[in-house]
Amino acid sequence: MKSRLPSEFMFQVVALLAAVIVVHAFYVGLIRPAADAQLAAQAALQAAGEAFVPERSLFVVIRDFEQEACFILMIWALAIMGLKAWKTRAESEMLNRSLIELAEGSTLLPQDARTYSRTVEALPDHEQDYLLPRALLNALNRFSTTANIPAVSEAVKEQCDIEADRLDSELSMVRYISWAIPSIGFIGTVRGIGDALGQAYKAVEGDISGVTVSLGVAFNSTFVALVLSIIIMFALHQLQLSQERLVLTTQRHIDRKLIRHLAAPKP
Repeated sequence: MKSRLPSEFMFQVVALLAAVIVVHAFYVGLIRPAADAQLAAQAALQAAGEAFVPERSLFVVIRDFEQEACFILMIWALAIMGLKAWKTRAESEMLNRSLIELAEGSTLLPQDARTYSRTVEALPDHEQDYLLPRALLNALNRFSTTANIPAVSEAVKEQCDIEADRLDSELSMVRYISWAIPSIGFIGTVRGIGDALGQAYKAVEGDISGVTVSLGVAFNSTFVALVLSIIIMFALHQLQLSQERLVLTTQRHIDRKLIRHLAAPKP
């Protein structure tokens, strides 16, 4: 657990830096030049008095700084969720391994718990940090010291509840990002409306190009932010579903593979 926290923090820092570099390079090299060229061509046609239908391509919709910030945050959140989904999948695959070999109909006595725990303790360090090995060791140690089957069941449930709370708390950054993206979109809306109001005098004189561009910034930033927020929330709910399924499946796995084989000594 202690070694995992710094590594996850470093991953988040590297993922954020990578998202900033990649998205900004994409904007500088492709999106803004293409959007500026299209807007310049439309402005030239409008100045010449020619009839044309304004086209709002994807480059124009996502060209502003608020949309760039939203894409950076979205990629960052997806990277964080991708790492956690990979770890959840690795822990789910652990359930397919036989960490404790107990034949059907056999029983496990308190004095045998230490013997079976050695198999779990022999796992590599990173695998011992998974939920299943930790819960198994906790159950075996509790049975070895108390010889009380209800106490073992309660220990497993408590371990799974703690893990569920930990997994939920580690998603706080993703939840913050999912809140921040619409907020950035609203900032773009306020900025665009403010710019449009500042150019109202031009509209009175007959030049509405500045007002339309500013209003475009306002509506585009909100539109992009809401779409990206929907994508992040969908991925977040899918990740939470897989994590909750992991915790419940682990608890059932231990009940089936270990607890039902326990036999407390008669007084």
